[in-house]
Amino acid sequence: MRRRTALLGVAAGLATVAIAEVVKSRGGTSLLLDWDEVRQTARARLADPAASPATLAAAAKSYRSMAAKLEKPLLEFVGGLPAGVKLPAFQALDREGWLDLNLGIMRRVVDPVLEKGRLPNSLIVDFGRTGLDHYMALMLAFLGRRVLGQYDPQLMGVEPIDDAGLYLVETNVDDWGHAATLPDDDLRRWLILHEMTHAWQFAAHPWLREHMERSMRVLLDTVTQKISPAARIAAFAGVLPSQWKVMRQMQGTMSLIEGYSNLVMNELGDTLLPGFAELEEAYRKRSSNKSVLDQLIWKLTGLDLKLQQYKKGEAFCRAVYDAHGMNALNLAWKGPDQMPRLNELADPERWYRRVAG
Repeated sequence: MRRRTALLGVAAGLATVAIAEVVKSRGGTSLLLDWDEVRQTARARLADPAASPATLAAAAKSYRSMAAKLEKPLLEFVGGLPAGVKLPAFQALDREGWLDLNLGIMRRVVDPVLEKGRLPNSLIVDFGRTGLDHYMALMLAFLGRRVLGQYDPQLMGVEPIDDAGLYLVETNVDDWGHAATLPDDDLRRWLILHEMTHAWQFAAHPWLREHMERSMRVLLDTVTQKISPAARIAAFAGVLPSQWKVMRQMQGTMSLIEGYSNLVMNELGDTLLPGFAELEEAYRKRSSNKSVLDQLIWKLTGLDLKLQQYKKGEAFCRAVYDAHGMNALNLAWKGPDQMPRLNELADPERWYRRVAG
């Protein structure tokens, strides 16, 4: 008994010394993310040669020609734009270009918070930064091989919005098109419809950008509070209970944004694109046929939860549209309070009764 007590005492003493060493300040401060490390690690995982500038320029020219022909039927379906407002022009990216675009977007949002929330150098900060660096790199590399298109509304941007917010990742589009033997032009038109709808959502409803920025500021402010380094790392990862309410509100908004774009893409695609049936079937297969490794990454990064919300958003939009039409669904764009709440995504009629009075 004495020997066991002595051993426990030694173990407790060693643990105390180890904890003290982990949290001990080494002097100076550091940031919670190393962007160079994130980019280097993600770029190595992409393992993809860059497309030539000429290839991307030709692709962008083709996108813009297609978008010009699709804009009129799109706006007639969704409800038009305010006078003097235009949708941005499309750009073409390869995977490395997509990575750099999104690192830029993330830095635009996060860098001011990181600088404000510098942490005293210690082992626990080193461990936390390494974990966040690798998590970010894993997520970016995983998405960089799969994302087909993107709209950047330039949330939290200091400079005025420019016209470079619509993108297709030509490398991924081309790979998927060839693998699934899809009609090339119809595939790109289909994706353009989706991304142009996102651009319309923000261009026609200025409150949407402001609403999302306010929510993001609430989440980011938690990272700069005077809390322990471990709690600040947890805040940066978005796992604090105080963040959940805002995140749930944002999930409802994002679900509507994505679900609405999918509805428009499919409704107009069915009308305008001869190869629509092939595209829809291929997309269903692409979404459901994930390898075991892919499924694990989706779960580890939380992307599976986001995908489930987007599916709920699409089902919600489809139910409202089929029952009440586009004018009823567009009530969601009148302001933040009109957005569906998370519990309304599964009960579209409940939302409709609330917003239609």
